[in-house]
Order: sequence, then structure tokens, then C-alpha cells
Amino acid sequence: MDRTELADFLRHCRTRLAPADVGLSQGARRRTPGLRREEVAQLAGMSTDHYTRLEQARGSRPSRQMLAAVARALRLTGDERDHLFHLAGEEPPRNRPTTEHVRPGLLLVLDRLTDTPAQVVSDRGDILAQNAMAKALHGDASARPEAEHNVVWRYFTDPSARERFPAEDRDRAARVAVADLRATLARRPDDSRLAGLVRRLRARSEEFSALWDTHHVAVRRADVKRFLHPVVGLLELDCEVLLNPEHDQRLIVYTARAGGRSYERLELLRVVGLQDLTRG
Repeated sequence: MDRTELADFLRHCRTRLAPADVGLSQGARRRTPGLRREEVAQLAGMSTDHYTRLEQARGSRPSRQMLAAVARALRLTGDERDHLFHLAGEEPPRNRPTTEHVRPGLLLVLDRLTDTPAQVVSDRGDILAQNAMAKALHGDASARPEAEHNVVWRYFTDPSARERFPAEDRDRAARVAVADLRATLARRPDDSRLAGLVRRLRARSEEFSALWDTHHVAVRRADVKRFLHPVVGLLELDCEVLLNPEHDQRLIVYTARAGGRSYERLELLRVVGLQDLTRG
């Protein structure tokens, strides 16, 4: 790990970004250009102290997961992401059928969507990036253990994930998730990580195993979904799925039709944000 070069690289990448580039308000007048350290730390889901130590060449060796999160926060290109890994003494991800690195252009689109939930999800079902509205709707994926970043795993192993859907919609949601995962595995039969996810799900969930054995295949596309939010109530949202050029990542955008009850509740969700109004 080259701490000095890593620190210099992080400072350079931070100072070249404006708050608007990552969906943040400009706020009060800034004495220096670029993002603040605490803003980068927030975007990466890490403590400000941990990030500050990296920029001061005093930090411990970051994990691969943390390096990927910092690369997304700083909007690094693929080549810059690889350079970051090398400086940290890690081999960058290579020869993988899919990548967890979200392209800066896709993140820029995500950041511009301030009034509607949107998130980037891999075709395995891993949540790679969320805007503030998506965190308010689904919960902050970065605050959960890494295994629970996968939406299919959570749906079949965590009862609280199902509670976000009306009871009459849950069987269909399960079938759609399994059918899409099977289609992905058919495209990439040598993806060991994907195959491992399927094995773990079959061992953990009898329901998943039974649905997997039906061999139903269907790629996830545009849809209408209903969500039960603990604060604002039932939301019926149009779900638009946009694919990146490699088709291994999806930008999923949720919108409500203007004038309806779901539209009003989505506006309320924007105001509420991540506040937990169910307590106290």
C-alpha cells in the first residue's frame, strides 16, 4: 500500500468534484474547491475519521468493498478505479462477467433524480448505488451487511423485506425475482459468484428452491409495483428499468402518476426522507 500516493490521489479526485456533480447542494460559500471530506465519507458510507486518515496517509489498509465505495463516491472512471486499487495494494477486479463499478455517467443521472426513488442494481440483484429517495423507500443498503445488499437474498431470507410489499403481491414478486435470476445465470453459466448465490438460496429457502425447479425464465422489465412504507403508507409506482451498454447493471426509477394518491405520498416521502416517524 502506497499511503502517500493514495492520499494525494484521493485529495486530487475530491477537489475536482463540485457538490452538484454528486447531487449535493452548494450550501455556504466554500473556501476551497471540491467536496469536503465528510461529504465523500457520507457518499462512500464510511466514517469521516476513516476517510480523513486515508487522505493524511495515516489510514489502515481499506477493504476491497471500501475501495469500491470510495471509487463510486469520487466518480472514478474504470481506469481510475483500477489505479486506486493498485495504490491500496490490491489487485483491481478483472476477468469478471460483471462489475460492481458504476460508471460516472450513470451515477450522474442517479444524482440528478432528486424527487423520485432510483437505484443502480446489478443483474445478480446487488444494490450498487441509491439516491436519497431510494434509501427512504427501500432503506439504506449501505447500512446493512454486504450479503444483505442483494435484493433476492433479502427477499427470501429476511421477513422484514417482504413486509414492504402488500400480502397479495408477494408470491408474484418471488416468482419474478427467481425467473430473472435464472435468466441471468443462463447468460453467464461460468459466473461462480452468481452460482454460489443460487446454491445458498436453495439451501436457505424451500420456497426459492421450489420456484427455481420450475425453470421459469423472464428478464425483469418495466412494471408497476406496490410498496408498503411504514410512514407514508401504500405506494403504487411505475418501475422503469434502464440497462447499461453491457446489460449487467440496471438503473431502476420509480415514479408516480401526477395527481394520484401515490404521487402525494411520494412527495411526502421526499420530505420525510430517512426520518423514522414511527418512533416516539
